[in-house]
Amino acid sequence: NSDNYTAYLSMQKDSMILIKIAGKFLGISKVGLQARITKDSVVLVKLVQGASVSYRSISYLQDVTQIPFDFNTLQDLIIGNPIFIDGNIVSYKNTPSQLLVLMVGDLFKHLLSIDNNSGRILHSKLDDADLQRNRTCDITFNNYQPLGNYQFAAYRKISVAEKSKLDIYLDFKEFSLNEPLKYSFDIPKRIKRK
Repeated sequence: NSDNYTAYLSMQKDSMILIKIAGKFLGISKVGLQARITKDSVVLVKLVQGASVSYRSISYLQDVTQIPFDFNTLQDLIIGNPIFIDGNIVSYKNTPSQLLVLMVGDLFKHLLSIDNNSGRILHSKLDDADLQRNRTCDITFNNYQPLGNYQFAAYRKISVAEKSKLDIYLDFKEFSLNEPLKYSFDIPKRIKRK
């Protein structure tokens, strides 16, 4: 629906991802959803329109997205690492500006475009290995900013399609590395379990 939301993320490497999503709900700007994701579980707290808390296994991410997400894949997506790098390199092409690498895994064919000068990932194209599914995902990485010894893609466009298409634009306004978690995860006592 072309809605805009602000997401506040705090991540402890290989352990926990905390997310708070704020936007306009019934014309009022406030946090409407928060989540705690660990290697084996997802806890969702809905704070608007019938507030509730849901406890799910990590497989919930796969059920919702119809993509084989797990904790590590989500962590890599947030950080800006390529996802689903589980296949064999079947070909590559070195152009004056980019290195194009094609990998084929059990789930996806993955074409990765890497800038020859900086080594930065420019584009990641995933196509379902199962031709009957016809799932695709395009991830474009832009606006690299220094983050300690690393470069962080502060802007990403993610397009996922199968039967319908979803475009997600991530524009990171603030980011840091190796700092204490910025956000806590508290479930208000008044909220009922769903």
